[in-house]
Amino acid sequence: MRVTVVGCGYVGLVAAVCLAYAGHSVVAVERDPHKLVSLRAGRSPIYEPGIEEILGTAGKRIVFAGDFSEVEQTDVVLVALGTPTLPEGTVDLSQVYSVCQRIVARAEEPLTVIMKSTVPPGTGLRLKTEVFSATRVPVRYVANPEFLREGRAIWDWFHPDRIVIGTDDPIAAEVTANLYSGIEAPKLIMDVTSAEMVKYAANAFLATKISFINEIANLCEAVGADIDVVAQAVGMDKRIGSSFLGPGLGYGGSCFPKDTQALCHLSSVNGYSFRLLKSVIEVNSRQRQLAVEKLRRMLGSLAGRRIAILGLAFKPGTDDVREAPAIEVVARLVEAGAFVHAHDPMALANARTVLPDGVAIFRDPYECLEDAEALLLATEWEDYKVLDWCRVKQIMAEPFAVVDGRNTLDGPTLLKLGFLYSGFGRNPKLPVS
Repeated sequence: MRVTVVGCGYVGLVAAVCLAYAGHSVVAVERDPHKLVSLRAGRSPIYEPGIEEILGTAGKRIVFAGDFSEVEQTDVVLVALGTPTLPEGTVDLSQVYSVCQRIVARAEEPLTVIMKSTVPPGTGLRLKTEVFSATRVPVRYVANPEFLREGRAIWDWFHPDRIVIGTDDPIAAEVTANLYSGIEAPKLIMDVTSAEMVKYAANAFLATKISFINEIANLCEAVGADIDVVAQAVGMDKRIGSSFLGPGLGYGGSCFPKDTQALCHLSSVNGYSFRLLKSVIEVNSRQRQLAVEKLRRMLGSLAGRRIAILGLAFKPGTDDVREAPAIEVVARLVEAGAFVHAHDPMALANARTVLPDGVAIFRDPYECLEDAEALLLATEWEDYKVLDWCRVKQIMAEPFAVVDGRNTLDGPTLLKLGFLYSGFGRNPKLPVS
């Protein structure tokens, strides 16, 4: 099929290269001139494992355009534009509406519009009524939410748990299913609004699971239990599962924070108070402050103290710092008067644009840790798990405080080496062997 993908962000670029790899003829539209130059040179502007290899094998099946007007003929337009949260909690759909209006203006033959952008339930029906009803030729609309994990997006595209197709048009459903031919996964066909809700419900549930285990971890600290063994045992229950039971700084990224806020706002405007989700958001925000308080207790005061932050991306395997817990913690530390050093294996370029002034950025983790009185591990990159902690002890300064924001370090070993150690929900009386 002839496919046009509008937007080459984390979702759009993965979709474009994977569709081209599968044999479709793809035009990927990206308006950012810097990203466009990179893409045309075969380089990905985002860090996503495997994406440049897939891009290299796609060959002439994928081309990159700087504007939608450069697209001549297409069977499918896949919309993968950002839908950020506005200050009042609503979702900014301006980019989505703008490109849909341009589709209507240029459509000269029947086509299918597939919405990959995350839009609030009800958006698709409004687009069909307010925008696509004005087309000269049939334009079919499909809600086809994405469930890609950054850092595993290529794998997730070819091995999804399910493919959700929201449409009341059997031809549009068939066209969308054909995009994924060769991919073995249940294809669930439903109405547009239900498909839109699936995305929000899935992310809200996962966010709830993260905040729940953080609440249990905080209670473990209060009573002297160990969250590691508690979470392991709880996760062995097949009704619960072990994923998303890692306590610490909480969730971040481009999806969970935005989608939970949007779902809360959607509930409010429809006369329903989503109390559980409001608490999930509150708990997640509090985890950042708990990290700051742990550092304050270990150092006595934050003013004038040198603190190293290991990890700035919201999760390992990506360079995405949107809503990253580390960025918020750094801002609070700087506000409290601390001198902050920061390191990340992949996200330094993106982090520079959002970190407060005065934060020292290092390309080498050991240089970042030199003379630091405390460190906070904020992203569980493998690089940090294999640090030489004897060397770290030699280059850091007293009191050698370590806050393990992802419960990924060997607490007993660090205690034995003379570090002050604090995880989240881990028993403070860790045995030292």
